[in-house]
Amino acid sequence: MVKRIEDLRSQRWFAPDNMRAFAHRQRTQQTGYKRSDFMNRPVIGIINTWSDISTCHTHLRERAQFVKEGIIRAGGYPLEMPAMSLGEVMVKPTTMMYRNFLAMETEELLRSHPIDGAILMGGCDKTTPGLLMGAISMNIPAIYIPAGASLNGNFKGQKIGTGTHTRKFWDEKRAGNLSDEDWLELEAKMTRSVGTCNTMGTASSLTSMAEVLGFCLPGSATIPAADSAHQRLCSLAGERITKMVFEDLTPKSLATKEAFENAIVTYVALGGSTNGIIHLIAMAGRAGIDLPMSLFDEWARKVPVIANLMPAGEYLMEDLFYAGGLPALLTRLKDFLHLDQGNVNGRTLGENLEGVEIYNEDVIRSLDNPVNDRGTIGVITGNLCPDGAVCKPSAASPHLLNHRGKALVFENHAQMNAQIDDPDLDVDENTILVLKNAGPIGGPGMPEWGGLPIPKKLLQKGVRDMVRISDARMSGTHYGTCILHVAPESYVGGPLAFVQTGDWIALDVEKRTLNLEISDEEMAARKAAWTPPPPKFSRGYGAMFSTHVTQANEGCDFDFLQGDAVIDEPEIF
Repeated sequence: MVKRIEDLRSQRWFAPDNMRAFAHRQRTQQTGYKRSDFMNRPVIGIINTWSDISTCHTHLRERAQFVKEGIIRAGGYPLEMPAMSLGEVMVKPTTMMYRNFLAMETEELLRSHPIDGAILMGGCDKTTPGLLMGAISMNIPAIYIPAGASLNGNFKGQKIGTGTHTRKFWDEKRAGNLSDEDWLELEAKMTRSVGTCNTMGTASSLTSMAEVLGFCLPGSATIPAADSAHQRLCSLAGERITKMVFEDLTPKSLATKEAFENAIVTYVALGGSTNGIIHLIAMAGRAGIDLPMSLFDEWARKVPVIANLMPAGEYLMEDLFYAGGLPALLTRLKDFLHLDQGNVNGRTLGENLEGVEIYNEDVIRSLDNPVNDRGTIGVITGNLCPDGAVCKPSAASPHLLNHRGKALVFENHAQMNAQIDDPDLDVDENTILVLKNAGPIGGPGMPEWGGLPIPKKLLQKGVRDMVRISDARMSGTHYGTCILHVAPESYVGGPLAFVQTGDWIALDVEKRTLNLEISDEEMAARKAAWTPPPPKFSRGYGAMFSTHVTQANEGCDFDFLQGDAVIDEPEIF
């Protein structure tokens, strides 16, 4: 459908010859714009998650100016609107608590204002799904601009990955192998520029998914934040969205079941973050698409990890950019992809991959030379996780993927922190560490506590991995044999709530099973004796979150935001 200027949403605000439209035009001119600057032009909303405290996004304020210039050049009228930034490191208790908040804010900002098309500016972990969930629900033309990854880190000649090496060096410091001086030097050298984590963590996993879903201009996800190409990307996106408005190329026309299948294929080839499974399920839900967890496991068994990126591999996002970026990796996957799926640039995925080359075959491996043969994601079931759990075999220790051990249980994160370095802790390398009450409601917000620390007494003996089980999430920059997203969570009475220290637990990743080795009768008795904990919140957003958030296997969206029901346009009076 080709739209005319009189068909656009903004014309309901600006075009009529009545008092209310007069007031809209009057107030717009109050900001210094001439009548001709905004009349009979598409109005483009720039949803910007810039913030001084969100270090991934501190450059987006300046980048928005390049977007505006592109919009004006193409004949549009830009309006920048700030939205919650969700800087992963600083926001407590966890950004996951506020992903749905950002999604609601995005949708309502676009609905309540005279906006014909949108530029979405984000990149840090939860901003990508939050912005896209809101845009899909609102369903006006939109382009996503990823913030870009930070530049490669380097310490004493060693390539350093944000997050991944923070954990590794912290363990070495706790073990007594790293000096205080080196630790302080690392603090100033590990992150060299603006931008998101430079590993294949959650940020780069999700921006890559946004690109393959068709929401980004091709190549966007792998441009480093500090590269001048990022400024040019912003300008081009501003030009393109202005044209998209008249084409009526909407998010739901891109967010098809086949597009999400493309995203899953790409996700497993990248060795993406375990967080990706939650966010893709939630995004698909906004388009009315059921995306079962089993589909992720199915593709992970078919498509190996071919992106040689930390934490599963050796390189960083800047290296992937030089190797040809995400489009180059997608050329390896053509036989698995639906190449007829669309992109915001108006072309199909297949058309966008024509002529793309790979410049480094160690960074982008071939399918017969994968990074490893363990797969990106494993979806686990069993009597401990009847609704599923996930693990990341590609970043786990092979010798622990089939393991049986005694449980050491921590009832909450505070107890774990207080006890984990106790020299008298009854633990050895075969013990299975269990953390309860860290899920969507129990955390609250399902924090990234799933990469439980190795006890100090074991670090000093050289142990660097153990089986760890929780209803929490794990940072995409991290690694290890961690079983995450256990559903239902312990706080609502899932079986994880009934595990006791000393119980035997059996994990078999190849068979995708996780079981507590007690009888059904004992499980039932423990459940009957369990007392539900009190609510975490008595008022405010936290109370709404706890009442309406779904479990991990359902995407942790709010139950009242799911689905593709159409909401009427606001009445103008």
